[in-house]
Amino acid sequence: MRLCALSVDLDELPNYHAIHGLRPPEGAAAHLVYDLALRRLGDLAATAEVPLTLFAIGADLARPESARALAAMAARGHEIGNHTLDHRYDLTRLPRDEQRRQVEGGAAAIEAATGQRPSGFRAPGYTVSDGLYDVLEELGVGYGSSVFPCPAYYLAKAAALGAIRARGRSSHSVLDDPRVLLAPTRPYRVGRPYQRRGTGLLELPVQVTRGLRLPFIGTTLTLLGAARARLLTRMVVGEPLVNLELHGIDVLDADDGFPELRPHQPDARVPHVQKLLALGAVVDELRRAGYSFVRLDAAARALG
Repeated sequence: MRLCALSVDLDELPNYHAIHGLRPPEGAAAHLVYDLALRRLGDLAATAEVPLTLFAIGADLARPESARALAAMAARGHEIGNHTLDHRYDLTRLPRDEQRRQVEGGAAAIEAATGQRPSGFRAPGYTVSDGLYDVLEELGVGYGSSVFPCPAYYLAKAAALGAIRARGRSSHSVLDDPRVLLAPTRPYRVGRPYQRRGTGLLELPVQVTRGLRLPFIGTTLTLLGAARARLLTRMVVGEPLVNLELHGIDVLDADDGFPELRPHQPDARVPHVQKLLALGAVVDELRRAGYSFVRLDAAARALG
């Protein structure tokens, strides 16, 4: 069995401004993921004939236009997952009652917008803890997809946060416990600590390559371009599940109306047409390798 799931975190651009310690964007830029990226993602899914799993932030759905756009994607058969109520990067550092409110509030907002209760959960910034998994199990979450055991990503994030501090700015992002790098790279039931296998919630880790555990995510692939993205894709072929995680910004570029991020995010400088070509090449490479494309909830049922 070879399965591939394409999931997309629908983080609006204010979240990226918060990472880099910038003032929130104003006007249309604040809603570009729902107003523009979601349409491009829908076109990509239709052209490639693949289903998507979209992880939505509950608070974003207070805006009627965003709620309607998400409901339309759900009506087309795409899965909607829970990305918390407010996308607090420090979720694991909050009191247990607030963690519960963030998870439950996100699920309730999604259900109100789409009529469907989300099964899957992804933590902001991939940051999880044993306590958060306890909350997820208490609330009846079907599966998690937050663990990212990627040394290259961890080191790059640590360096970026250090550089932001050196410039006198404060980032909302936080660095995960380095023990996450010891977690399995394939689907597993979490133990205690969560980096070990056990009998708890089913976790579908964000994809890394075999061997070096290089990041196999949208940011990396769109920066590489189509030809090199195909080469990286060959380093995940053979995995029972390729859990390819994207963000809405992976189909946007700074010329879409957010020039403030251009100096801070290299991927914002890549034209969105080139990004879409790279993602299409990855889908093609995986299909040639015999992968079937499914929603993450279907992958959880098959591999659980």
